Amino acid sequence: MNPTSVCFYKPNEAFGLLTNFARLPIEVEGKVWPTTEHYFQAQKFHDEAYRECIRAAETPREAADLGRSRDVPLRPDWEEIKDDVMRRAIAEKVRQHQSVRDVLLSTGDSLLVEHTPRDSYWGNGGDGSGKNMLGKILMEARSKLRSGEL
Repeated sequence: MNPTSVCFYKPNEAFGLLTNFARLPIEVEGKVWPTTEHYFQAQKFHDEAYRECIRAAETPREAADLGRSRDVPLRPDWEEIKDDVMRRAIAEKVRQHQSVRDVLLSTGDSLLVEHTPRDSYWGNGGDGSGKNMLGKILMEARSKLRSGEL
């Protein structure tokens, strides 16, 4: 039996709190990040000044654009650690926001899908061909939340 799917993408839509663009700040290692997108994008770089520039970005879109720039070199281990960086961002968002815990638990056993044609790694590529890693990490977090690990 296939579980139902819960799709999300835009913060102002149903299940929008699950997106990295949702305006829910997280505190990590004494710093407050305006969104999980800000945190995630900044972790791509060792350059502390550039990380702070991303943290100070006005919007999650601006943070994402700064994170996609290659004017500053990516940390060499980024491909190896990016999934764990996302896991940390999501775990902190879940720990720090009751509203996120409530939405996540409300999804039951549904397949969580970041539905976007713009991303075939974190999302489903718009047609289901993507890896949907953000959805998978959110489902991991939901499972940990239920078991008391999170």
